[in-house]
Amino acid sequence: MAFSEQEILAGLAEIVNEETGLPTESVTAEKSFTDDLDVDSLSMMTIATLAEEKFEVRIPDEEVGNLKTVQDAVNYINGAQTA
Repeated sequence: MAFSEQEILAGLAEIVNEETGLPTESVTAEKSFTDDLDVDSLSMMTIATLAEEKFEVRIPDEEVGNLKTVQDAVNYINGAQTA
């Protein structure tokens, strides 16, 4: 099942909320994981793992570092699910 970009964004917001405690409405596409959401590298790996499970995609460890913003993650997941 393919998820829409909006569904991916909402799912990522839930995952970030679980990992950091930030309100889901504060997780928007233009936010930077490190600068705006204060996500460290360990939390980012956890977020990536949870996203892999939720969206049934594979995010290689070397790609996680390239996901700077929430939109980067949405785009990656969106592309990975159609690959």
